[in-house]
Amino acid sequence: MLKICSQLVIYSWFTFMSAPDFPLEIGAPLPKADIMLQDVSGKDITLNKARQSNGILVMFSGNECPYIERNKARTQEICKYALSNNIGVVLINANGNASIAAMKAYAAEQQYNWYYVADNKGELVDAFEATHMPECYLFNQNAKLVYKGSIDDNPGNADAVKSRHLNNAINDMLANKALKVNTTATIGCNIKRF
Repeated sequence: MLKICSQLVIYSWFTFMSAPDFPLEIGAPLPKADIMLQDVSGKDITLNKARQSNGILVMFSGNECPYIERNKARTQEICKYALSNNIGVVLINANGNASIAAMKAYAAEQQYNWYYVADNKGELVDAFEATHMPECYLFNQNAKLVYKGSIDDNPGNADAVKSRHLNNAINDMLANKALKVNTTATIGCNIKRF
């Protein structure tokens, strides 16, 4: 009996310690906004520093994954669109063992002109409750979550896209409208916890 109770206490402590500070639901504040992150440029940033006047787009991504490959052009397009509308952009490599050198080479090849940081300890993955790559989180000018989910309705096939979820969310947010869709399912490579 004592052994079972001890295990229960340990499990409860672990669950408490590994749980995010709050559920990341629509309206939640930007989590881990002030932890220091190393960008591939060598510069240290925080999500708060990356945020621009109209908010921030945080996307969990990586260098390798069939879904990342299929979404390369869409990732570039939506990130450029966000930046052009004064929305900061941070891509987070959620591979768990990301090499900054490999990330730097990948970012150069993809011509990223936004932040690309590693999350080797899984701190951001856990705080955002992210499960897949690519997975997107859009926060408004007050750093409140307005959209979470996928870039569009067909991550596996760009030619079959019917709804551009993230683009629509950005447009609704910029127009100060209630988002027609604020949460979508994410399909992609599973994020492994290390």
